[in-house]
Amino acid sequence: MASKIKIDNIVPRDESTTITVGESGDTVTIASTTFNVPAGSVSNSELANSAITINGSSVSLGGSITTFTQPTVSSISPATITNAQTSVTITGTGFVTGATVDAISSAGAIFPADTVTFNNSTSLTCNFTLTTDTTYFIRVENPGGFAGRSSTAILTVSDAPTWTTAAGSLGDVAAGDAVSFTVAATGDSTIAYSETTAVLTSNANTPAGTMNLSLNSSTGAITGTAPEPTDETTYNFTLRATDQESQTADRAFSITVTTGIPNGGQFN
Repeated sequence: MASKIKIDNIVPRDESTTITVGESGDTVTIASTTFNVPAGSVSNSELANSAITINGSSVSLGGSITTFTQPTVSSISPATITNAQTSVTITGTGFVTGATVDAISSAGAIFPADTVTFNNSTSLTCNFTLTTDTTYFIRVENPGGFAGRSSTAILTVSDAPTWTTAAGSLGDVAAGDAVSFTVAATGDSTIAYSETTAVLTSNANTPAGTMNLSLNSSTGAITGTAPEPTDETTYNFTLRATDQESQTADRAFSITVTTGIPNGGQFN
C-alpha cells in the first residue's frame, strides 16, 4: 500500500547538508513541480547534461560563446564592368567590418577584390580589376569564417563598344540630294546605334537646325533626303553604340549640307 506524505519543508538533521529520500533500490516518484535550487549549490559536473551545443560548439551551462553573422549577397551595382579597375557596390545583409570579397568565375577561378570598404551591415563598396571577360559570383566572408555567395553569377565583365568610324565630319551632301553615310562600332556582342542629340533624326526644326534623316539601329546606315537650308549648314550630332550588356560608347559627328556653287560668279 502506498503512503503519501505532505510537508512544506525538509531540513537536514544534525547540521548535515545531505537529505536522503528512500533507501538503496527504492523508487521514489516526485510529482511534476518547480524546485528552487540555491545558486551555486549544484555544480555542472553533478548534472547529467552540463553543457549545450551552439553552432556546433559545446558550451558549459553558465558559460558564453561568441556568435558570428552569416552574410548574404542580393545585388550589385553596376552589374556589368570592363576589364579596367571599377568600383562595385554590394547590397546584402549581415556585413561586418573586416569582411573580404571575392569574384568567382563560372569556371571556379577566385579573384579577391582589390579593396573592400565597409559602409554598413547591408552595403560594401569594392574595387575589382578582372581581366577575363565572363560572369562572376560574388562571395562575402566575415571575420570568423562565415560567408555568403550570390545565388547566381551577378557580375558580368565585358568590353564596351569601340567606334571604328572617326569622329568629326562624315562628309558633304548637296541640299535636296539623297543621303548615304554609314557609321560603325565593334564589340564583344551585337551593337545597336542611336542618337543622343535631336539633330540627325529630328524634324523639329528642319532645315534650319535638324535634318530629318533615318538612322538604322542595326547597321548604322544614315539615309534620307538632305534638308534644303538657304545657306550652307553644318549639322552636329552625337551617336551612341550600345552592346548587349548595355555598355555604351558615344561619338560626335557632323554632316554639311551645301547650297549652290561656293564663290560662284555671274555669266553674261
